[in-house]
Parts: sequence; structure tokens; C-alpha cells
Amino acid sequence: MLYRKFGKTNEMVSVLGFGCMRLPIIANDPTNIDEDKAINMIRYAIDSGVNYVDTAYPYHGTGFTQGGASEPFVAKALRDGYRKRIMLATKLPSWLIKTRTDMEKYLNEQLERLETDVIDFYLVHSLNKGVWPVLKEAGISEFLDQAIKDGRIKYAGFSFHDESGLFKEIVDYYDWSFCQIQYNYLDEDYQAGKEGLEYAAKKGLGIAIMEPLRGGNIVNLPTAANTLLDQAEVKRTPAELALRWVWNHPEVSVVLSGMTTMEQATENIKVAQEAQANSLTANEVGIVEEIKNLFKERIKVNCTACAYCMPCPAGINIPFCFSTYNDYWVFDGTPSAKQRYEILTKFAAPASKCVECGKCEEHCPQGIAIREELKNVNELFE
Repeated sequence: MLYRKFGKTNEMVSVLGFGCMRLPIIANDPTNIDEDKAINMIRYAIDSGVNYVDTAYPYHGTGFTQGGASEPFVAKALRDGYRKRIMLATKLPSWLIKTRTDMEKYLNEQLERLETDVIDFYLVHSLNKGVWPVLKEAGISEFLDQAIKDGRIKYAGFSFHDESGLFKEIVDYYDWSFCQIQYNYLDEDYQAGKEGLEYAAKKGLGIAIMEPLRGGNIVNLPTAANTLLDQAEVKRTPAELALRWVWNHPEVSVVLSGMTTMEQATENIKVAQEAQANSLTANEVGIVEEIKNLFKERIKVNCTACAYCMPCPAGINIPFCFSTYNDYWVFDGTPSAKQRYEILTKFAAPASKCVECGKCEEHCPQGIAIREELKNVNELFE
């Protein structure tokens, strides 16, 4: 495993971090983690040198107002001495914060859920223009200072989903140790983007990357893109090339991958062992640019399948709707997209059942006009 310095923390973190948002589940229930499989995956990763494990308060839950199953599960996975071998990251649920007392409540609850005395990397979760003013007014700076002073957290950071201007404002507001941003070859100019990446690095922040495969969407390439890969000097899988593209940036410290199968963990760890900065060839960089252009021409909805929009009050599986809709356009009108949509609607409400309540859009980190896009899904498939 390769390691990089995590900004001003001076900690050495594995270039691959284990993200605990997409763990294997049972019976398609996000709260019912397949613990045997997931524990084997996490411990295999740690035994292979991964020392950064990332979770959050709502992961593997049914909404955003209560804690999900991920944090308590991570506590189990890190028993038997594994906690001492890694650095643990989790996140303050920013959308639930109204007062300083709320901050204390959730941090103390998370320490209990994670069965630990200290959280190594504590992030203020999913900052955007809606929650940021509330957090400032409630005293987020004083809270973080106190939590570091009394030893409940070691380093303070934030994750971000909004425009680059706000990102810079937040970076400059507090003496953060690190940040977490969405970055992949399709999102180089999206949200914080490359501009934010370089800005944070110049300020000395460690940088963790989420969505390096865009929720897995850039693993499934259209036919024309696979042809480009076949012509490469070095044969790489779509996932390997996408991950190597992110790791090619020297500003990046750790890339978080939400792994669901042991096969994904094995492949990612193998790729991470060669993930040196500035190691992609000119040929590979050129191929990525061509693939990026092919995707951008075809993708209709900028969804990463993070599921922050769920649960839908009307029972619609919004991420699956958008994934299926994008597949239709990306993969040349494939009939399988409509077949999958028909299967989906046997288990969840179709897009036409949207009541336009707008709750999904309040939580969407991509800023998608979900209600309008569901109408497009309805028009195509129904």
C-alpha cells in the first residue's frame, strides 16, 4: 500500500480509504448490512494496508433524521484490535444542527455508536449555502476548538457539496486540517472542482476524495469508450483508469471508495499499490479526455447514486430511476434499461407517482432538479 501526507496533520494515510456508505446489504434493505461479508472486506483492506476508514451518521439508514446502521457496524468491524490500526473518520450531521447543544449531542452519540474515545478525523458533513450560515451562527468554530481541546476529536475537517466560491469562503473561515470533496474525471469543473482542490492544497489542507467513480457510473463505459481503452498502450479496466486519474493529482491524499463486494476491494487495493502521483502516461491522459467527452455528450442527469434524496415519501427509488435513465442514453438506447425500469416498478413506485413535494431536492448534493427529471424518466419509460 502507498501512503501520502494528509496535509497539515502530517499523518500518513493510505491512498485508498474504505468508505462505509455502500456496504453489502441483505434483502435490498439499506439498514440490514451483511455483516459477515462487510467485516471480511474491511478487515481484508486493513490487513492489506488501508488505514483510513470513513463513515457518517446517516449512512445505511432510511433518512436523515436518525442515525443509520453504518457507524454501529463499523464499531463491530474494528473490534479485535483493528481500531488501533486505522484512523477513523465520521461526520457531524450538519442539517440537524440548530444550536451548539445539538453539536455536542451528536458528537457524544457518535462516540458511543463507534465505541471509541476519540474520532481521528471529524468532518462537518455536506456543507452548502443552506446549512453553512446556521452552523456559523450556532458556533461551529468554538465547538470544534473545544472538541479538539478535550480530546474527543483529533482533527477537524468538512465535506462539501456546493459552488467553488462558497468552498473558498469555508476554507478561509476556520483553521481546518482537511476537507473532503467530490472529484473524478467527469467532475473536474463541478462543485469545488480542480480550482477548489488546488486552493485547499495551497492552504495546507489534507484532501480526501469522494465519488472517484461517480457512484460506479464511470465504470460502465459506452461501446465507443471501451474501444478507446482497447487501443491504450497499457491495458487497464475502466475502474482502474478512473482511480488512477484521481491519484495522478499530487494534491490528493486519500481516495475513498464505497466498496460493496470483495472483488471490488481486491481490485482497488491492487490498483492502489501503484497509485503514484503524476504516473499516468500522455496516452492515458488523452484517452481519459476522450472518454470524458463521450460521457458528457450522453449523460442526462448528474446523479451519483448517493441516495441523499431517499426515502421518497411517494415510494420512488430516485437514484435507480436516474441510473436507468442515464444508461438508456449512454449505452445507445439499450433495451435492458427499459426492462430494468419495468422490474423496478414492481418493487417501488414509478416516476409518474411523484407528488412534487420537493423533499428530495432539499438534500441533493448535486443540485439536481429532481422533480423535473422524474418527469423526463416518466416520459421515456412510461
